[in-house]
Amino acid sequence: MSGHIAKLSHQVFFWLKNPDSAEDLEQLLAGIRSLSAIETVRGMHVGVPAATEQRPVIDNSYSASELLFFDSIEDQNTYQNHPLHEQFIAEYSHLWSKVMVFDSISRATENEFGL
Repeated sequence: MSGHIAKLSHQVFFWLKNPDSAEDLEQLLAGIRSLSAIETVRGMHVGVPAATEQRPVIDNSYSASELLFFDSIEDQNTYQNHPLHEQFIAEYSHLWSKVMVFDSISRATENEFGL
């Protein structure tokens, strides 16, 4: 494996108030994508539940997800307090009924990544 691996991942799952509304989903996805303009975001994946094989360990009850990458906890803190992030919450929070966040930081050494 080669290339830069961000040290911190920020995974967010959103459940829409109206899960059958394609319009609400598209609005939310557009809002999520706007967060890529925040300078500390090193990478972004925006998605919806994949049609993978159903297994007891899979929860695909959410409507949309974002996976963001940061170089440090400080960079993630900058993101959390950034005006664009605050604007996203103000403009789109009426669309969701629930949000779950999972943050993780790498414990791997540079040698494990071949860097």
